[in-house]
Amino acid sequence: MRLVVISGRSGSGKTSALNILEDVGFTCIDNLPAALLPELIHQLEEEHSSSSDLKLAVGIDARNLVGDLNKIPQILKLIEDSGVEVSVIFLQAHGSDLLRRYSETRRKHPLSNDSISLKEAINLEKDMLAPISDISDRNIDTSGLSLHQLRDLIKNTVVPHSAEHMSILFQSFGFKRGTPEDSDFIFDVRCLPNPYWKPELRTMTGKDPDVIQFLESQVDVASMLADIIGYLTRWIPKFQANNRSYLAISIGCTGGQHRSVYLANRLCEHFAKEQPFVQVVHKELNS
Repeated sequence: MRLVVISGRSGSGKTSALNILEDVGFTCIDNLPAALLPELIHQLEEEHSSSSDLKLAVGIDARNLVGDLNKIPQILKLIEDSGVEVSVIFLQAHGSDLLRRYSETRRKHPLSNDSISLKEAINLEKDMLAPISDISDRNIDTSGLSLHQLRDLIKNTVVPHSAEHMSILFQSFGFKRGTPEDSDFIFDVRCLPNPYWKPELRTMTGKDPDVIQFLESQVDVASMLADIIGYLTRWIPKFQANNRSYLAISIGCTGGQHRSVYLANRLCEHFAKEQPFVQVVHKELNS
């Protein structure tokens, strides 16, 4: 039997993640009290003669009792010791993104009330969820992601499930909005020539032919790309040999529009020829 726990901060995309897993064959239950999880597992195994084929995804978040959240590590360890394959995916986003999402949807945060503001509730929830975040197998920062990008991330994280290959994510971002919280590696490319200072290129992105042509004409850009490829080519196999399933590699420039986008695309193109599960996401482009 396989159990995937989806947790994270309210507004980070947990419901969407569960919907995605349901589409690929998981039985999904949202807002399950953590203390009831062992009994649920027991009942499902009794009702199915071939429990090895069962795939269960459970949403557990701050709506649980605080005491239950503190017991999550022990509960999941007992379930795993019983022979169930357990993985935990934790979703989060920058506080500014969460505030914007709640403002746009006009939903009420589960921890906010007359005495606790939305911003205070968001900060409080982060501390409450620490017991789950600390044991997560994959921490995904959904800041700036579209539903389509989130769908691909969840699928690449959960569905490929190969003992021989990692799911590798290349993501571009802008330092002015903060660094992605799910990064395993961060490469700072702000030292490279910036197309932003070319008036004719300013409104374009690293996907546009004119920007690509400009960057490929710069010796330092080619050297940076070659150095990053060389570094990752050497060390990705070491992570694979250490049974790592996921690797998030972030490329950052000032605004996340030009240099980081170009390099993330080139890295994805290169490693997609060698690795089966490679994806690129542009945090500031939302496309």
